[in-house]
This record gives sequence, C-alpha cells and structure tokens, in this order.
Amino acid sequence: MNCFEDLKWRGLIKDISSPELEKKLNEESLTFYIGTDPTADSMHIGHFSSFLIATRLAKYGHRPILLVGGATGLIGDPKPSAERQMITKEAVEKNVEGLTNQAKKIFGFEVVNNYDWIKEINTIDFLRDYGKYINVNYMLDKDIISRRLESGITFCEFAYTILQGLDFVNLYEHKGVTLEVAGSDQWGNITTGIELARKKLGVELYGMTMPLVLDNRGVKFGKTEGNALWLDKNKTSSYELYQYLINSDDSVVIDYLKKLTFLTKEEIEDIEKEHSDKPELRIAQKRLAEEVITFLHGKDEYLKAVNISECLFSGNIASLSAKDIKTGLKEVPTFKLEGTTTLLDILVDNKICSSKREARELISGNSISVNGSKITDTDYEISKSIAIDSEIVVIRRGKKKYYIGVYKK
Repeated sequence: MNCFEDLKWRGLIKDISSPELEKKLNEESLTFYIGTDPTADSMHIGHFSSFLIATRLAKYGHRPILLVGGATGLIGDPKPSAERQMITKEAVEKNVEGLTNQAKKIFGFEVVNNYDWIKEINTIDFLRDYGKYINVNYMLDKDIISRRLESGITFCEFAYTILQGLDFVNLYEHKGVTLEVAGSDQWGNITTGIELARKKLGVELYGMTMPLVLDNRGVKFGKTEGNALWLDKNKTSSYELYQYLINSDDSVVIDYLKKLTFLTKEEIEDIEKEHSDKPELRIAQKRLAEEVITFLHGKDEYLKAVNISECLFSGNIASLSAKDIKTGLKEVPTFKLEGTTTLLDILVDNKICSSKREARELISGNSISVNGSKITDTDYEISKSIAIDSEIVVIRRGKKKYYIGVYKK
C-alpha cells in the first residue's frame, strides 16, 4: 500500500482539506506539524495515537515537527460544554518542559513551542496582521464556538482558533510546513489556519484529521474524561498499561492494533484470524500490549510487566520486589504493620475477616496465603522478618482478594 492507502486502511483519516492531499502524501515529501497544549506534564494514550502519525508519515519520507503550545496552553482550546479552567503560567512552563522532553525521547523529532513566536506579537499587531483576515461570521460557524453561543463564550476562548491558525502560518513561513495533522476535534482550528494563509499570504496549505481513539464505551481517552493512561511510566506504570491493553474489549482490539502499532496489514489480519478462532487466548490483546509498551518504554519494561502479571496471577508473590508489588497491587486495601502480630488478629483488625471464628475457618480451610504461601496454622505470626524487602506483607483471601500490610522502612 502507498501512504494514503495505509492510513485509510488503519482508519486514520477522517477529514482532508483537499483531494490533492492524497497525491501529495503519496508522491511528495511534505513538512507537517502536529501539536498539543500543555494541560499536563505528560502525554496520554490519546496523544500517542495521534502523535504516532508523525512516525508513520516519516517512514513515507515526510518531515514531522511536533508543537507544544506554551502560548495557546495559557488560553485553552474551548470545550464543547463550559469554559475551560485556566492554569497558571508556572504550571504551563513546567508542563511544556515535561512534554518537550517526552516528545523528543519517544518520537525523536524536532519540537517547537508556539510561545517563542506568539510572545513577540503585541495586541495591535495581532489584530492588524491576523484578526483582520478572519471574518466573525466565519468563526461563528465553527462547531465548538456555535455550540457555546447559547451558554456563553469569552473573547479569550473565541480568539483561540486564530492563535492556532497563526501557528500554521508561522510554521509555513519559517519551517516550510504545508500540512497540519490533528485529531478530529481540531478540524475547525486547522481550517482557520488554511483560511488565514490563503488570505494573508495567498498560499494553499493542507489539513488532515484522524478519528479520536475511543475506549470500549465510546469515550475518548483524556484527563478530562478521567480515563487517562499516561505515557510517563511514573504516572502510569508499564504494568498498569499492560493490564489495560491486555483487557481491551474484543470489539476494539483490532482497531487498536491498526492505530497504535506498526504491524503490517498481513500481520494484523493473521492475528485477527487467530484471535477469532481462539478468543479466550487473548492473542490480539497480548500482541497489542507488547507492541505499545515496547515502543514507549522498551522491551525490558514489557517483560517486567508480563512477569508481574504472571506472578500475581499464579500467586508467586515472593519472587517480586516490594516496588513491583506496590505497582501491581496499587488499588488494593493497605494497612500498617508494627512488631509481631498473629495472622488471626491482622485478619480481624483490618476487616479481612468479620470475626476470629471466620478467620480460623478460612485459615484451616486453606483459603489464606501470606506472600504467596498457604497458611494453615491458626497461631501463625507475622513480623518484619518475613516481609518482602523488610517492608511488604501480602495477604490473599481466596483467589482474588488481596491486602497489603506495610512496615516502616
């Protein structure tokens, strides 16, 4: 497949500004940009699906530029429902630094900050050199703006689309950028840039959007939606990312393979057939997790995530470090431990069991394990000497209910 056919097969093309763009993508070498505003100090999986287009297009001979919106981030792209809460300049600067370092590390392309050119423009120049070219009626037709008219939209948010259009013009003039790529929610801002370039410079620029990657509920990934999977492994560990991907719904996993990996059409079709024949093996989900985590964090992080998962599933807790346990059992109930205490008292005091009678029955019935070992002695004592890394004691009731006791280091 050529470039355009590949993108289309993967479901990565929603809108294009001109039919000419197909030929240009297939036959020319375009300089293009894709951007994000610094609302956090890390990208999430929603950004990843979009920014991955930079690597895809680079493989076909195009030149990517990644933009972090240090200026536009101070304003905020209008939300469909309500005014976006502004973040402080200090927070924006911190987020810009985090995103810039992350983008360079993961994708390896040139990264620019629109604050570097927007800060030089005063109000009069902004209105004369940019505002005069964009008709208010044209802006009112933008989907996001029109949806906000009834509830109200500030001039600050209203002007955002011109700022993003200004970016496109500036990058054309100074970097030779002729294409902007973004998620489908940015179509209105992309076309403002195209309009601004046409009226101000007399040139035709191009735009392309991609469908947003949605979870199995049809909700886009993001901080606002509360389902962000961060690309920073210190915010979302490789194990947590592995667990999410390995549990992807069958209805979306093949779509994820197309959009989030570089597997070929033939490879994905083979995986789809195998998965369809034996869905219980989760072949597609396992390959998805391997490809995404390896790309983001490397093979060692992927293998580490698999190991944690397998050890927790098999109950082989003792082979894990305290750090790995806290990562793998991040959401389970925890309690403090001091000195030497009977297992019986710990089970009752921390409401793992409702009474000592129930605790004795569960211990005698082989239903309680400590650090992966079954305990049948009702007089069993827990002390720091048995804690993993002298810190963690993992108690499991039955097959799935975990609890973590923590000693002070």
